[in-house]
Amino acid sequence: MKSILIKNTLLITLDDNRPDYFNGDILLDHGLIAEICEAPASVDPQRADHIIDGSHLIVMPGLINTHGHAAMTLFRSFADDLPLKEWLEDKIWPIEEYLTADDVYWGTMLAIAEMIKGGTTTFTDMYFYMEKVAEATAESGIRAVLSRGMIGFGDSAAQGLRETEQFINNWQGREEGRINVYLGPHAPYTCPPEYLKKVMALAEKTSRPLQIHLSETKREVEESIRNFGKSPVELVYELGLFNYPVTAAHCVHLSDRDLEILADRQVGVAHNPGSNLKLGSGIARVTDMLEKGISVGIGTDGAASNNNLDMIEEIRLVALLEKGIKMDPTLVEAKTALKMATSIGASALNLKEIGILKVGFKADLIGISRNHPNLMPMHNPLAHIVYAAAAADVEYVVVNGNILLNKGELTGIDEEKIMYEASKHAERLVIENKGKQDE
Repeated sequence: MKSILIKNTLLITLDDNRPDYFNGDILLDHGLIAEICEAPASVDPQRADHIIDGSHLIVMPGLINTHGHAAMTLFRSFADDLPLKEWLEDKIWPIEEYLTADDVYWGTMLAIAEMIKGGTTTFTDMYFYMEKVAEATAESGIRAVLSRGMIGFGDSAAQGLRETEQFINNWQGREEGRINVYLGPHAPYTCPPEYLKKVMALAEKTSRPLQIHLSETKREVEESIRNFGKSPVELVYELGLFNYPVTAAHCVHLSDRDLEILADRQVGVAHNPGSNLKLGSGIARVTDMLEKGISVGIGTDGAASNNNLDMIEEIRLVALLEKGIKMDPTLVEAKTALKMATSIGASALNLKEIGILKVGFKADLIGISRNHPNLMPMHNPLAHIVYAAAAADVEYVVVNGNILLNKGELTGIDEEKIMYEASKHAERLVIENKGKQDE
């Protein structure tokens, strides 16, 4: 593993013990951040195997996508302009019946290519054929939190528990710690209480955190209250799910009591503004959650409901939505939005040593070119990234000290082949699904 020096660059460390931004050097060695200097040309270049002139870059922590379904890139724009229940039950779930392991592999590789090129260094996934997702993660060099999605009905219920345990045994901590395996019960409306108890027993046995969809739509909450007399958050809390580390995706429709529970139990939240808007699910109470001390990260959700995996776009949405709906331009200021996509996102996922540029932390970072018209003049770099930057401005991506994007080009995976294979697999799925519907 080569040591890398990025010299004479504009650094945004998001470390509260340092200035918001400054010109300096950063040295990476053996997959870790070895030194950060608050003055350019301070690190001896002889200490590095590879030197990057960072004079045109903004260097900051890599972006952390706290919720998604990577292989759903295969369904990008397949089913749009529908509410969540109809979108899932009438369009997505039927076509997913035809998914193969190879489909998931190429769909995931397409997602990873898109994410790396947009500055994402860690992604979260809950889906099927997770061995293939892990293989794609291993080959690409990205960091990931992976869960085999579990549904608590039918023949697949017990299978989901078995495959999850096997997946943990096979992949947890692999690839120099880049792969983290969590338990992934889909949601309370697909995982009834007795099944969630089995999931918790597996969490107890394996000591692994969980991720789950919670309170995504108003209808979901209303049905939970009608069936159980409790909101989804109250339901899983009383079952004991929050006795374990949990990341809850969406959390759009929360009562004040729900907020208190999430804060008290230190539940991380994955906020997905683009997907929630597109599906008409609503707008989460982000400011209220942050004020309660809840760790709220940012996610894209799957490309079938977003329809991209552009974390910079999501950061902007987070900041703008809160300002607009509450008519207060001071809410979710630029630094807070960036933290939600980095350090707070890491906390929401219970991940350590990423999300901040700090000596001893993992060498996960990105370099954004500032030699673009949309980033001129350079009054405030933090505000520029939130309000003016684009995914195309990302020039370098480093994960675990390895360069995955070099001058805008992917270094370890074949972008052209990935796009060809993913398109071919998506076309087959659509043809098979249409043929079944025509029968």
